[in-house]
Amino acid sequence: MITVYGIKTCGSVRNALKFFKDNNIEVDFFDFKKENPSSDKIKDWTTKADINVLFNNKGTKYKTLNLKELNLDNNGKYEWLCKEPLLFKRPVIEFDDKVLVAWDEEVYKNTFL
Repeated sequence: MITVYGIKTCGSVRNALKFFKDNNIEVDFFDFKKENPSSDKIKDWTTKADINVLFNNKGTKYKTLNLKELNLDNNGKYEWLCKEPLLFKRPVIEFDDKVLVAWDEEVYKNTFL
């Protein structure tokens, strides 16, 4: 089963969901606005994807929280991701015990088709 983690208003998440729909691939959707992934799940993701890829330091949430000033190390980034899932680069796609981060149509075609 494929799970797409993100928020419905995010363009990259919409692109990913449309890709799966257009290719008749069934997915579960996990809405970061409604619930937080568990800290264990986030820890697992950091073993499968670089935390610097998972952690979105270009987004609005990062800027409004003034996180740049904190010069976060990987542990600090992990702690913030556990507290504030809108800091994830979206979407986070979980499948076959792997994690894929962000939207890239070519990567999706090569991975899922």
